Amino acid sequence: MNQITNTDLPDVLRDADGRRITNAEEWRRQRQRLLSLIEIEYGALPPIPPTTTGVELHSHLIERLGNARHTQYQLATGPNENFTFLLDVLAPASEGASSGAHPVVLTGDACWGFVTDDIAVEVLRRGYALAQFIRTEIAPDVYHTHAERNAGLCRVYPGGDYGALAAWAWGYHRCIDFLTTLPFVDAARIAVTGHSRGGKAALLAGAADERIALTAPNNSGCGGAGCFRIQGPGSETLKDIVTRFPRWFSPRFQAWIDKERALPFDQHFVKALVAPRALLSTEALGDLWANPSGTFQTHLAAREVYRLLGHEERIGIWYRAGGHAQGLDDWRALLDFADWQLLGKAPARRFDINPFAAG
Repeated sequence: MNQITNTDLPDVLRDADGRRITNAEEWRRQRQRLLSLIEIEYGALPPIPPTTTGVELHSHLIERLGNARHTQYQLATGPNENFTFLLDVLAPASEGASSGAHPVVLTGDACWGFVTDDIAVEVLRRGYALAQFIRTEIAPDVYHTHAERNAGLCRVYPGGDYGALAAWAWGYHRCIDFLTTLPFVDAARIAVTGHSRGGKAALLAGAADERIALTAPNNSGCGGAGCFRIQGPGSETLKDIVTRFPRWFSPRFQAWIDKERALPFDQHFVKALVAPRALLSTEALGDLWANPSGTFQTHLAAREVYRLLGHEERIGIWYRAGGHAQGLDDWRALLDFADWQLLGKAPARRFDINPFAAG
């Protein structure tokens, strides 16, 4: 499974006329084309609002986290700042005017609970700030009624063809709008992550926003780092996910059920949109529903763009044993990769191992 053939996946380095992309300037034009193509899947992201501001609601030190400072902000954004949601930020104890700015890891998965203390300690120990928001404040996870369909962001941006994944990616972007105004945040070293459906949103956020220095989806599977055309045993298909969660995607995407091979793209296109910025997929070998073997194929295909741009080291993939979760091991892998890509610290582990290689 080391090689991709032209019949497996569409070539991300062929333009609309079938010509081969050969340099960075041509890639910039190709990138704009790919951003339009993936709107078939996610819809167009909601508009970028004129401003995003934040009001501090409370702030205190947490002794059990090494006296890290926890601050909760209410962000106001959207047209006339009429859309609000919460952002929680943990900053290392060294945070302050004399300590310089910290890289930050941002996740939207607080709807499943804030990260555990051991994960928070690991993030803070390495000098990163940790920002967390509840993506379901942006858009409901599952819609059951017309009222729920029009809750959240749809109230202020009605009529768009975007699904929840695009709305959540928009939420990541608005958090970054605000984080870059904080004096203790290094705006050039922002990483985004998320697990499962949150990983799909994080990947889309990184694909669409070049302010994100590192994109790290975890077990993101179908509609994320996985593959529509190349399915491993027991993996989720396009039909599975669009039938069960239609509102995560653009309404246009339903037309591609059972037509994966006719799609003009696959998920390596979304990964390639991150290039040449850093990208890490963290995966679990036992998480068959998330298509770990197909994910390796999108990794190989997207790596061709990084190779063209001269930054092959910036795309990584890492596998562990076990199932569908984002635990301490996954976060440590993410932070090792971030230390390498954002801070220049050589990693002790490799991020290019193929666990599916024959022999």
